[in-house]
Amino acid sequence: MNSASPSNAAETATETTPATPEAPPSYVKLAMRNMVRKRGVSLKHFALTTIALLAVLIGLSYLTR
Repeated sequence: MNSASPSNAAETATETTPATPEAPPSYVKLAMRNMVRKRGVSLKHFALTTIALLAVLIGLSYLTR
């Protein structure tokens, strides 16, 4: 047996796999696309988050006065 054959097989395996020209879309890109598609849900969640954050801040300011 030739000791060079396993490394040669590894080299040919990497050469035969085609390189993908496009990378898969990033998480941020997918999230932005999803927000545009589901506009009403995103606006509702944004409004609920804003109201909840204001309630927490007002509650903390009331408790620490």
